[in-house]
Amino acid sequence: MTAGTAGGQRLTRKGVATRDRIVEGAARIIRERGVSGATLDDIRAGTATSKSQIFHYFPGGKEELLLAVAAREAERVLTDQEPHLSDLGTWQAWQEWRDAVVRRYETQGVNCPLGVLVTELGRTTPAAQELTGRLITQWQAALRAGVLRMQESSAIGPGLDADRAAAALVAAIQGGVTILMATGGSTHLEAALDMALAHLRTAA
Repeated sequence: MTAGTAGGQRLTRKGVATRDRIVEGAARIIRERGVSGATLDDIRAGTATSKSQIFHYFPGGKEELLLAVAAREAERVLTDQEPHLSDLGTWQAWQEWRDAVVRRYETQGVNCPLGVLVTELGRTTPAAQELTGRLITQWQAALRAGVLRMQESSAIGPGLDADRAAAALVAAIQGGVTILMATGGSTHLEAALDMALAHLRTAA
């Protein structure tokens, strides 16, 4: 049985597991050292992987591996918000999600592996744009679903545009995170989220 691909070739389950191990190991090294401090030799040594294995699973070399790591980091942005992000059906759940977001970015601090990776790949390249666009789309869809659940229970009035509310929440977070990365403080992120949630409450 096959699953996944590398260089256009189908991978076995064992191959998928090996590729995932390389990506996870590379992500860990990049989080610790940054992109510039993570050479292919570092990643090979840190993942107990041979050079031939690296290029078997990532024929495009470091750029292809970085794209795979960026995709994994994008997944982490969403999974780090669970189980709250998928359960935004009460005001308590929204508050717990807000707290989880703040904790996530306070823990991350000024180093954003995803932002660094996308910058390294080139923000205007199709691959980087597609990756960022997919993350924003998935994040906004989850928040939109939460707003709709609140509208179904009449906790939020039907007049609120769920799509625009979700888009505003994502924008508020990203703005706060940008300032956090520049200053090391989460004050603006917390303020942006608190004001966004206050706006949702006024739409009740």
